[in-house]
Amino acid sequence: MSAAVGVGRFLGGLLRRPLALVSLLWLLAVVFCSLFPEMVTGRDPLEQDLLASLQGPSAAHPLGTDRLGQDLLSRLVHGGATTLWGVLVATVVSVVIGVALGLVAGYLGGVVDAITVRIAELLFAIPGVIILLVVFAVFPNNVTAAMVTFGVLLASGLIRVVRSATMSVRQELFVAAAKVSGLSDARILYRHVLPRLTSLVIVQAALIAAFALVTQTGLAFLGFGPPPPQPSWGGLVEEARGVVVQAPWALVPPGVAIALTVLAFSLLGDAVRDTATQSWSSTKLVRRTAKRAASSPGHPGESTIPEKSLLSARHLSVAIPLRSATGDRTLTTVVDDVSFDISPGEIVGLVGESGCGKSVTALSVLGLTPGGGSITGGSCHFAGTDLVRASARQWGEVRGRGIGFVAQEPMVSLDPTVRAGVQLAEAVRRHTKVSRREARRRVIELLSSVRLPDPADVARRYPHQMSGGMAQRVAIAFALAGSPKLLIADEPTTALDVTVQAEILALLRTLSRERGMAVLMVTHDWGVVAELCDRAIVMYAGQIVEACTVDSIFAQPRHPYTLGLLRSDPHRVVDGERLPTIAGTVPAPTDWPAGCRFADRCDRVITECRRAPVQLSNAGPAHVARCLRSDDLRLQEVSA
Repeated sequence: MSAAVGVGRFLGGLLRRPLALVSLLWLLAVVFCSLFPEMVTGRDPLEQDLLASLQGPSAAHPLGTDRLGQDLLSRLVHGGATTLWGVLVATVVSVVIGVALGLVAGYLGGVVDAITVRIAELLFAIPGVIILLVVFAVFPNNVTAAMVTFGVLLASGLIRVVRSATMSVRQELFVAAAKVSGLSDARILYRHVLPRLTSLVIVQAALIAAFALVTQTGLAFLGFGPPPPQPSWGGLVEEARGVVVQAPWALVPPGVAIALTVLAFSLLGDAVRDTATQSWSSTKLVRRTAKRAASSPGHPGESTIPEKSLLSARHLSVAIPLRSATGDRTLTTVVDDVSFDISPGEIVGLVGESGCGKSVTALSVLGLTPGGGSITGGSCHFAGTDLVRASARQWGEVRGRGIGFVAQEPMVSLDPTVRAGVQLAEAVRRHTKVSRREARRRVIELLSSVRLPDPADVARRYPHQMSGGMAQRVAIAFALAGSPKLLIADEPTTALDVTVQAEILALLRTLSRERGMAVLMVTHDWGVVAELCDRAIVMYAGQIVEACTVDSIFAQPRHPYTLGLLRSDPHRVVDGERLPTIAGTVPAPTDWPAGCRFADRCDRVITECRRAPVQLSNAGPAHVARCLRSDDLRLQEVSA
């Protein structure tokens, strides 16, 4: 019922555009006349009347006659069937090949993308007219064979357009959310990527149809079409050319029909695009590039995975192609030798300034390394599965069922073209294999579990019909559809106001306790850490610089960076007091120093800090810090 309503609204919006309405009516008239020419005129298109040759419009011949006295209206409507059939064949062939190859190449990338691009370039380089002439030489007057060939040649442009658009759409947060939920690539392409390309494909199909019409009539004009005296639009133009001096009117009917049809295709394609996309918006998040890397050498005594650990990362390193000072893009390490553990039911906060590698670390755990990057070293085990080397089938079991994901921007982590209930039901059926009715019941339960007051109403809404807090709750419900053991939340309260932030934090805490679910909370807000987390991990310039319990990190930080962050926390500022700040900024990955990466911003730096990389060391029970002077901070007060 909702699909019918959506189609009705779309058609209503389309028909409110005057040019679209006129174009659609013209094309429908052309199709009707071509399919049912007997209902337009009762004359035989091959009937000759030499005494009435080259006449203008009259009651007997509304569009006049040609040099053999044949009725131009009859020949025009009968010739339309052949012409439109060739246009349909070329358009369908081109769209099927172009969309299929463009989608696969843009979504999968890598070798598939490279091969597809080369195929498109080869097709583009082939001289189309010469190939068509060869086809006509092999298959004389076979319009279908020629248009199939022409459709294949035209597919090169559509492949490149669809590939480029797919590469953009695959970076959307809702695509990443669908992948994290465990949906297969084929399902994501069909359900989430292809609908976003519908308007683009329609516009391109309209242009292809117009081009195919011009090309076919041009070939028929040159004599490569239905053999005389069979009518075709291009053949009518060629016949009129021979008598244009004696009877210029003979050129008008076929010329106007061709021009108006080409114009109608173009205008209708533009109108469909504008109608379909008028309420869409897009935001980018990059999906991962599927690369596998060997683990980096581990440090003695640190490679053992604790028995009670749910998620265990060991010496994890991530590299992303970045532009260097010379302008070249080189693979640059952005997360360096990161190790941590998360136990069942534990809530861990990942803290640091923007650019420290928090989100990259979290997304890499999910196999969604941003920016075309990859894991270049280390391992990451989840419930016995090595995620660095996980196969597609293993990822299908882990994503959604094992690990859920809540993105920072709730309004764009959901597909804007699909109702919330439909998206949730899709995830539920993917993970539980239940019936559609049971999936709908489960959707209501999920929406109720995230404390939405009217779950049935929310299930019927599109994302743009929700507030930020409501959309975030739906995103959390989406992440819970597979009953995951671990939930990764990438700053889920940043885009929300203070009141809604508190509600979302309380919700996450309640869900964690009720379900025994572990949570990895990526944040830069110490208030979130204090309110929600059991342990805190502080990252700076791609490294972990301190990790311990929340009580320890607030009572006695052992790294100058952690101390600086705590002092600059707005929650600690008293009215009228100036907010302390940390001088400088986080260095870019291409500018990391050889020694301590915080040295240039540290007021306790010594010569040894700059000489060599600083390793993590024990700073107390269950407390590690990456600082040569951590002991000097033992008695340091945060408020000092």
